[in-house]
Amino acid sequence: MKSPRPLISLIALLAFGSFFARAAQPNLVIFYADDLGWGELGCQGYTKDIPTPHIDSMAKNGTRFTNGYVAATYCSPSRAGLMTGRYPTRFGHEFNSVANQTGLRLDQTTLATRLKNLGYATAAVGKWHLGSGPEYRPTQRGFDEYFGTLNNTPYFHPTNFVDSRVSQDIQKIPDDAFYTTDAYAERALDWLDQTKGKPYFLYLPFNAVHAPLEATKKYLDRFLTITDEKRKTFAAMLSGMDDAIGRVLAKIRALGQEENTLIFFISDNGGPTASTTSHNGPLRGFKMTTYEGGPRIPFLAQWKGKIPAGKTYDFPVMNLDVLPTAVIAAGGKPEASWGLDGVDLMPYLTGTNSARPHQTLYWRYGPQWGIRHGDMKLVVSKGGSGNPELYDLATDLGETKDLAATQPAKAKELQAMWDKWSAEQAPPSAPDAPAAGNANKKNAKKNQTK
Repeated sequence: MKSPRPLISLIALLAFGSFFARAAQPNLVIFYADDLGWGELGCQGYTKDIPTPHIDSMAKNGTRFTNGYVAATYCSPSRAGLMTGRYPTRFGHEFNSVANQTGLRLDQTTLATRLKNLGYATAAVGKWHLGSGPEYRPTQRGFDEYFGTLNNTPYFHPTNFVDSRVSQDIQKIPDDAFYTTDAYAERALDWLDQTKGKPYFLYLPFNAVHAPLEATKKYLDRFLTITDEKRKTFAAMLSGMDDAIGRVLAKIRALGQEENTLIFFISDNGGPTASTTSHNGPLRGFKMTTYEGGPRIPFLAQWKGKIPAGKTYDFPVMNLDVLPTAVIAAGGKPEASWGLDGVDLMPYLTGTNSARPHQTLYWRYGPQWGIRHGDMKLVVSKGGSGNPELYDLATDLGETKDLAATQPAKAKELQAMWDKWSAEQAPPSAPDAPAAGNANKKNAKKNQTK
């Protein structure tokens, strides 16, 4: 009888190889802020009244994208783009009303599912806003665990709350001390402690700093010198989110995983300054507009030893790039059938590819739309003339000088490009519903007074 030793050695070698391949897979953490304007954060350099040292540390230890964009100008479509790596208009997810009526289309595969198929543990902690029905909830869309609110919510006594460790059903939060930002940090830390032996994907979409403006005394007391009550509360909310992010970053370091963890910080859209005071810096426009203040947002990436530290990257990137970047880093290979619009950012960040990740970016939000081709942008936006306006973003960041009349050929070229792209998009699967949005604001105000 032959010795089984060669067979045993082969099995051991294969097992070791499998373990090594899995160990080399980086963890992924996405911090997704809500309604945080481009001008906030210390690292952005425009406002100085709200220290954000923990978020700023990601710019110091990683790369800050000066031209970071999202594929939609408000909450639900932005998240649909992040989760799929595709323009949300491709599958009709143009308005928040899609999430209110149904959710992220079931034939769309999420980043969580892509990574789960590659052996990752997955958790979502925070605001989902991609559908409230049972089939649309995170645990049906690739996440092993979910702790958070399915839609917009107050910070105290949050509504539409699910803790999948307890039940898949919506539950009430009677605890007066429960504050979403702090609770999300606690759950994230607990989950990281429990996740052993597998690479992981932690998706942490805060409801901060979205209205209603609510904060605990602990955070409010940090800003006693701010006399504007609205700004003071906003500052407290942002400071609370910065603390929460700091705790998660510290846990990753304590676990010895910092060099093997790819981390993104992105806002879902620009700030709605009038309602929350969130600044968009020099940018024109706000959330729910297609001027730069709508889709251009704070965007940071950290992966120690892989992504250059303390650098800025000036070519345009988009939240759609997160999925292919993460999947390829995890050892996966995106297929043409996925229909991705995002690209792997790593070759651009490491310098192996010096070209632009995107020569052209597009937006469509009902009658508002935009296209950025190179540094030229053609846009129709609320607050504008109603006609296509042409801006050179390299010299006119604030979109103040309309060049459409003096460069009609360029305007015509970009119009034709946008028309072709728009014709490829699906019609909205649910019509925009501003009345529903107003009702939600009224309900939030009512919850504030409780």
